[in-house]
Amino acid sequence: MEFFRALYYNTFGNMAPIKAVCVLTGSSNVSGVISFLQDGSGPTSVEGEIKGLNPGNHGFHVHALGDTTNGCMSTGPHFNPKSLEHGAPGDEIRHAGDLGNIIAGEDGVAKVSLKDVQIPLSGVDSIIGRAVVVHGDPDDLGKGGHELSKSTGNAGARVACGIIGLQA
Repeated sequence: MEFFRALYYNTFGNMAPIKAVCVLTGSSNVSGVISFLQDGSGPTSVEGEIKGLNPGNHGFHVHALGDTTNGCMSTGPHFNPKSLEHGAPGDEIRHAGDLGNIIAGEDGVAKVSLKDVQIPLSGVDSIIGRAVVVHGDPDDLGKGGHELSKSTGNAGARVACGIIGLQA
């Protein structure tokens, strides 16, 4: 554990920024790379690009398990350390992993750029070792009235996923 603690501290004793990366692959031609950056205890910045999507909105979540042994189905439910209902990124009550929707253009490319305080890269609720999942349908943000709205956002099939790992 000391090794990892030392890894995050610079020579001045301050917390150095932590970087992580997730390479997304799917059963179709969906692929992408998502980068994460957290400076100190501030929000985590999420940036990246996903290609091969159908045009429109797609649910974008951090899932609880960094397991892809059975494809994206092995990643488990949304990351939800506080056992709350599904919601939108700006909602007070939501899963920590509920990051809303990404929007793919007519070319099938979605740009990701967001900041979130509920997905830290260190500490007990760290997302390191968990998974990012891109869904085939829009996330209804818990407001769709469907039986799956309050658990998954009714976002449909998992079209791509990848494990979040530390980056040098």
